[in-house]
Amino acid sequence: MENPSSAVEVLVHGANTLFLLMGAVMVLAMHAGFAFLEVGTVRLKNQVNALSKIIADFAVSTLAYFFIGYWVAYGVTFMHPADQLVVENGYSLVKFFFLLTFAAAIPAIISGGIAERARFGPQLCATLLIVAFVYPFFEGLMWNGNFGLQAWLQTRFGAPFHDFAGSVVVHGMGGWLALGAVTLLGRRNGRYRDGRVVAFAPSNIPFLALGSWILIVGWFGFNVMSAQTLEGVSGLVAINSLMAMVGGTAAAWVIGRNDPGFLHNGPLAGLVAVCAGSDVMHPVGALVTGVMAGALFVWTFTAAQNKWKIDDVLGVWPLHGLCGVWGGLACGIFGQQAAGGLGGVSLFSQLVGSALGVLIALAGGLLVYGLLKGSVGIRLSQEDEFNGADLSIHRIGALSND
Repeated sequence: MENPSSAVEVLVHGANTLFLLMGAVMVLAMHAGFAFLEVGTVRLKNQVNALSKIIADFAVSTLAYFFIGYWVAYGVTFMHPADQLVVENGYSLVKFFFLLTFAAAIPAIISGGIAERARFGPQLCATLLIVAFVYPFFEGLMWNGNFGLQAWLQTRFGAPFHDFAGSVVVHGMGGWLALGAVTLLGRRNGRYRDGRVVAFAPSNIPFLALGSWILIVGWFGFNVMSAQTLEGVSGLVAINSLMAMVGGTAAAWVIGRNDPGFLHNGPLAGLVAVCAGSDVMHPVGALVTGVMAGALFVWTFTAAQNKWKIDDVLGVWPLHGLCGVWGGLACGIFGQQAAGGLGGVSLFSQLVGSALGVLIALAGGLLVYGLLKGSVGIRLSQEDEFNGADLSIHRIGALSND
């Protein structure tokens, strides 16, 4: 008779592998959400380019992360015989797949900020450098304890930097990398006239809404399955994600005055913010976190476009960069036992970790896109931008009669 403990162990490994694989597939599906959110927001002449960037970026991200980035972050390589890779039902392979979908979200986030005027090839080069080196460096610091930073925060402030599902590690990094790219790329031609913003209306609100809904559904895999094992899964993460999502929606609906763009980005703002503390907050704390994130997105997107003249097409810096940092800080506030949370977090550690994420991402974005701008150029010509990225780059429009 087979050893019962051995049989149970095999069952546990198999269940954990399947659980994490389901999470990886759900987050993979979120990339369709990124694509359609961008397709619906950009003008019609740039829709094909939006779709093409997301899938091409994912392919480049996979290669960069498989061969370089995952090793930078975790010291793990897959250059071993296959019989060594299938240990524990190949759990280590599925874990790579799951974390890859997070890494690939970085260029998908940046894509929305630089839409309508970025060259295709240089953007793929930027994706390679970011996913191979910049993102994994910070990921390894915070999620693998590299260079002893987390141990120092634990000793100094009583708790390490806590980011359960990536408010800062993923979304904050993506948003602040995008700010560097948008700054170096410059504004779209015609976006500002006589110092005032010229409205570039979204091309397709239904596609924008579809993208938002795909992201919302996939986000429950993003957050809940960040536990990475069935033993660690928690219904608290699911409910906190839900409460933050509806909080962000309500705030964006009210403050955004029924604007469908704000309304469909509000839930995403709430979900970005709750990632970090979704496993330690009380649901009411998650609701407040989401409300604040939805309001923060509307206010800062409006200010960025109208006052600061930052031409961030999808508002990825306010949505992911600023709301991601807010999520890091909110974890340190609402994760405290005094605020109804589970405790084990330090606001000081959250401040340090969030600030470091901003610094690394902004510096990385300026460095990567600065090098590409100075060497090969990162922006379409004025004529190509006027004609649209679809015809200029892909030689075909989104509609059959284009």
